[in-house]
Amino acid sequence: MAGDIPDPGQLSEEQLRAAYEQEIKRVRVEHVVLENVVTMVNLGMRRTGLMSGTEDERDLGQVQLAIDSVRALMPQIEQIAPQQVAPIRDALSQLQLAFVQAQGGTPPPAPEPGASQEPAPGAGTAAGAPGPAGEGPKSDEPGPAQRSGRLWVPGQ
Repeated sequence: MAGDIPDPGQLSEEQLRAAYEQEIKRVRVEHVVLENVVTMVNLGMRRTGLMSGTEDERDLGQVQLAIDSVRALMPQIEQIAPQQVAPIRDALSQLQLAFVQAQGGTPPPAPEPGASQEPAPGAGTAAGAPGPAGEGPKSDEPGPAQRSGRLWVPGQ
């Protein structure tokens, strides 16, 4: 069946335009918003210059812009992808902590009230159900992105 799909180099401009139109019909704004949030968090983390090999990329103005932008999009994310709110908040918290660290400060030993990354003892919720602050259940360990600095992807 691979023979049914023509090589893009062999398509005419009109055929390419038609293929693009077919693809764009499938794209939803929600997906673009989520992809952009993920990109902003990942770029923001790189711009802290804290990960090995990114020291020359440090730009704290860009980090602040990423933080502010993701925070501004949170109300829309809560509406369009409530299942992604907790992982995005976690990633945003990690970015905010990295920003403080990149500024020469040390991250606070515990999160501020209202910005908790871990549920309070006895505040557990059913799997996947949002807790009192709109966050789902958390494990006791940071996720792989927090531990290794690798790119973060929602839902993983």
